[in-house]
Amino acid sequence: MQQSPHTLRFDGWHEEIKAVVDNIAEVIVGKEEVVRLLLVALLANGHCLLEDVPGVGKTMLVRATAVTLGCEFKRIQFTPDLLPSDVSGISVYNQKSEAFEFRPGPIFGQIVLADEINRTSPKTQSALLEALEEHSVSADGVTYSLPQPFFVLATENPIEFEGTFPLPEAQLDRFLMKLSMGYPSAADEVDILGKQQVAHPITTLRPVTTPAQVLEWQRQVADVRVDASVRQYIVSLVRSTRDHHSVYLGASPRASIALFKASQSLAFIVGRDYVVPDDVRALAPHVLAHRILLSADARLSGVDVDRLISELVANTPVPVLHGVRN
Repeated sequence: MQQSPHTLRFDGWHEEIKAVVDNIAEVIVGKEEVVRLLLVALLANGHCLLEDVPGVGKTMLVRATAVTLGCEFKRIQFTPDLLPSDVSGISVYNQKSEAFEFRPGPIFGQIVLADEINRTSPKTQSALLEALEEHSVSADGVTYSLPQPFFVLATENPIEFEGTFPLPEAQLDRFLMKLSMGYPSAADEVDILGKQQVAHPITTLRPVTTPAQVLEWQRQVADVRVDASVRQYIVSLVRSTRDHHSVYLGASPRASIALFKASQSLAFIVGRDYVVPDDVRALAPHVLAHRILLSADARLSGVDVDRLISELVANTPVPVLHGVRN
């Protein structure tokens, strides 16, 4: 039976990664696939954009991930009056030393929640660009390296648009994946009530690994093998977004790199040292959807981006790896 391109197939587990997922599940109930995807982005050394309605646990997901990994957590609440220096930091004059000293902003964390990023001005949004791409911040001619590992999860509310500033394509392209949590099932919601009867489970959550181990996992992900035929498959799939009649602007080469690295990360998480085409198929909607601009006619016709990507995935020839089950 053919897998849906939206389905993550877990035919195995990296045991230490499974312990991370299970620990986060103590706080985030019934959202294991979202947690796995979040870890895919993190171990691929990328960042995530999380678009969903209020109250489904976006902030708690990031906090639980930070605690589980033993990483420093920082939160930036984006508002219309926020300044770039409120994100990156500012130089302050020290009268004792008679010199300016740089005071780091909240972007100097290992796991950073950029909450409601589209509520701040484009000028302030742009303060994140260098951090997302270069893992550094420049101020007064000096470049400061950010702590490692460095992972940003930015949230957006898809319902309220008044007073918001949509992220430009150049900034959307910096996010490896775009995710959505969705409402929990009725059974999971009952479980959530039980877990929070006395206190929130985040208060008793404990780390199961260290930032140093996360960095080691990222290094191991980079060593995951990708056959030449799979690399060609990734490029063919991404290039197909540029030729479709419903697409005004297709995915860039950065999208090919993102899909390549995310596929390596997924293979590592399921305990493989090689990528199979199903890894690429499963991740394509999450990596490509926010990078595609539909044409005006397509938008008026109600074309759905996810459905479009499913069509492209279905129509792109899948390579056969000899001796490997796709």
